Amino acid sequence: MSPASSGNANFNTTRWSLVVAAAKSPSPQTRAALEELCGSYWYAVYVFVRRRGKQVEDARDLTQEFFARLLEKDYLEAADRERGRFRTFLLTAVSHFLSNERERACAQKRGGDVITLSLDFERGEERYQQEPADQWTAEKIFDRRWALTLLDQAVGLLKQDYAAVGKGTLFEQLKAFLTGDSGAPTYEEAAARLEMSSGAVKVAVHRLRQKYRESLRQLIAQTVAVEEDIESELQVLLSALRGN
Repeated sequence: MSPASSGNANFNTTRWSLVVAAAKSPSPQTRAALEELCGSYWYAVYVFVRRRGKQVEDARDLTQEFFARLLEKDYLEAADRERGRFRTFLLTAVSHFLSNERERACAQKRGGDVITLSLDFERGEERYQQEPADQWTAEKIFDRRWALTLLDQAVGLLKQDYAAVGKGTLFEQLKAFLTGDSGAPTYEEAAARLEMSSGAVKVAVHRLRQKYRESLRQLIAQTVAVEEDIESELQVLLSALRGN
């Protein structure tokens, strides 16, 4: 599902607002929306569980069990917590889940027709080993990873958009200007590679950055229930990236 644009009458059909609105009457559409959200942000949950002191195998089991319960019918209706933002809902939900699991050595494996997510835990653990030092709290690293996931998704959307109009090469040459990497080329170097003037490259980078911000806001819109929360959620995530 492509991110819905904010600032229009269709905002209430975004993924999280759709799930919240239909909590009392789940449907295949809302189930799919919730599964897609969980599939996008599961790694933030896994990092949170690991930082809470769980070993690898227990963290895998607990993460999978958590999402199995989250996807159960009526879970959202029964949950007594803030639902306005998917990020805060998920963080609160997994915190409660772990509190209730303290006396269990690991999550109980489920069978039958329970739907679970296909999660790449091996890759997830590799990524976890590269996370910041242990003085970062579980909540802080959860928000940071959530923010980085959004940034990666925004870049991915831009890549698709540029490729769709035959500008894939332009995107690949200019994407380094989005992240401010130390290895980013100068405007002159990019111009030489693209056979463009430096002025034209500056304009192209300006447009790319605008599209990047728009994509980021659209992705955030998918995780909040009301449009007014987009800007404040953006500020929270930018703060998480700065380590504040």
